[in-house]
Amino acid sequence: MRVIAGSAGGVRLAVPKRGVRPTMDRVKGAIFSSLGDTIIGARVLDLFAGSGALGIEALSRGAASAVFVEGDRPTAEIIDQNLANTKLNGRVRNQDVFDFLQHGPGAGTFQIIFADPPYEKTKHAERYTQKLVTNKCLPRLLESRGIFVLEKRPGETLPNMKFWRVARQKTYGATEVLFLKPIRNQEYAIDDPADL
Repeated sequence: MRVIAGSAGGVRLAVPKRGVRPTMDRVKGAIFSSLGDTIIGARVLDLFAGSGALGIEALSRGAASAVFVEGDRPTAEIIDQNLANTKLNGRVRNQDVFDFLQHGPGAGTFQIIFADPPYEKTKHAERYTQKLVTNKCLPRLLESRGIFVLEKRPGETLPNMKFWRVARQKTYGATEVLFLKPIRNQEYAIDDPADL
């Protein structure tokens, strides 16, 4: 696995030996092709960050900042290692994603949020994707015209979403990528965003 483009283009990234499912370079390339120039100067949040590949790619391509949230300590240390190897700066939070969402980052909102949660279910038999799209705190962390990029298993049915609308979706082999926009909701004071 490597950084595809930008200031750290071509640099290889360390990947945890177990417990993660890295985003393939082809999928990562397609995601960033879709995002285009919106990445430049963006504040980025990378949830279930794994190796940090998505947030690091964003920084390499000109994102202003990135926060990486990863619950597994050894994996979070690999993100630090990858940031050092790419000579990029980001903040790594070794914290459960849903705990992070509940208590907030203390750093305002983000313009782009990435999430590549585990395909397996939580210990309470819920799907991580379902917990994310129904989480009330997540929309509050995204700017009104921001983009939430969610990776999931193809064919996995999501619940009826009241916080998000699908702006674009595409399947790449064993990965489906959804580009989600926040729905106008007075509780969150979210404006009706423009189409992706």
